[in-house]
Amino acid sequence: MAKEKVMYVCDNCGQESAKWIGKCPACGQWNTFKEIKVADTRKQAVATSAAASAGRQLRQNKVLKLKEISAHDDPRIDMHDAELNRVLGGGLVPGSIVLLGGEPGIGKSTLSLQTMLQLTDKRVLYVSGEESAHQLKMRAERITHQENDNFLILCENSLEAIFDHIKEVQPELVIIDSIQTISTEDVESSAGSIAQVRECASALLRFAKTSGVPVLLIGHITKEGTLAGPKILEHIVDTVIQFEGDQHYMYRILRSIKNRFGSTSELGIYEMQQNGLRQVSNPSELLLTEDHDGLSGVAISSAIEGVRPFLVETQALVSSAAYGTPQRSATGFDQRRLNMLLAVLEKRVGFKLMQKDVFLNIAGGLRVTDMAMDLSVIAAVLSSNVDTPIESGWCMCGEVGLSGEVRPVARIEQRIAEAEKLGFNHIIIPKYNLSGLNRKKFNIELTPVRKVEEALRALFG
Repeated sequence: MAKEKVMYVCDNCGQESAKWIGKCPACGQWNTFKEIKVADTRKQAVATSAAASAGRQLRQNKVLKLKEISAHDDPRIDMHDAELNRVLGGGLVPGSIVLLGGEPGIGKSTLSLQTMLQLTDKRVLYVSGEESAHQLKMRAERITHQENDNFLILCENSLEAIFDHIKEVQPELVIIDSIQTISTEDVESSAGSIAQVRECASALLRFAKTSGVPVLLIGHITKEGTLAGPKILEHIVDTVIQFEGDQHYMYRILRSIKNRFGSTSELGIYEMQQNGLRQVSNPSELLLTEDHDGLSGVAISSAIEGVRPFLVETQALVSSAAYGTPQRSATGFDQRRLNMLLAVLEKRVGFKLMQKDVFLNIAGGLRVTDMAMDLSVIAAVLSSNVDTPIESGWCMCGEVGLSGEVRPVARIEQRIAEAEKLGFNHIIIPKYNLSGLNRKKFNIELTPVRKVEEALRALFG
């Protein structure tokens, strides 16, 4: 009997090792190596002989020069969902494998089921390892009343049985819900383990590349907010999109983390309703509260995620520290960057916030990574500190440097146009963005600033 092989894989970065290591040499994390069992050597020998018999076909592949390769793109599959198409880079690429991750109950299955029910021109196989066919039927009736004869449901956990059904029905698109519930007979461990997730994902990848049928994997995330399973799962797939949002808010954000066929900075916004998810085509109107006149600590910023501009409301609260150590809390914004901006406000502008609690919130449950939010964060903090509201009709955008300068931002014309479209009268922009900007094409008043002090003087006098 052949000896069973054991390998150790880092759960954080996918680094492999023949023995257990306390600290990963690749990513530097401690106690992340997990033991996995490698497939039986006898099965590997059978697979090797099968590969050798097909060696002639493999040798037919040629070494090509770059100029000999055709550069045309394969026609993408229209998902009939503008938000999902944008995040995928224009649609689903045939033969690709996509990983959709998110917290439990955030709406991953609802999004995939709702989207696939609209694809009446494609034969779709929905493999569910978590829910019964009756549960899926009730959810589908709640989402839509449209009948789709090309939508097929399979409740199965065995990977080999799934491939048998795929050969029988010949689908044009396959959804696996979820990859953590699928297991293969080649690995002697329970479903959801590192070895099972890795082998099942690799087998599905081979199927997608050889058949040209795209595969959508749905995956859970851990309590740390990362996708469950080894990091190598993200290396295997072509696209990783994450469905995020607070369950107490009605908005859901679809964000691209990795995309071999498009940009990774795209963003899709949905609104959770009783009958499913509704696409939000104009997020600016929904992310702004109707009335904040007379309220201090509120500033409006013109942000961009991907190629999409929208106005977002920044809320801040500054109060005297109730305990010995002042608190710094940020929701939807990088807390380390908040600490940096508070240091700039204290050092360069002269406002003492050392003994104050500072709380920052991005309205609507949105998480924004645009550096142009810096100016609105400082304005909201100062507005709350002096308890003076910012006049209505003002918005701003600008990155703040460590010396207190307002640095230029990208796509300034789109930001200005979005503010003008929503009825704002004044917008504060970095002075360096004025070069090459045609001010006559905008009806909104532009206020260029070079330092943070100039922006605060324009807002508060």
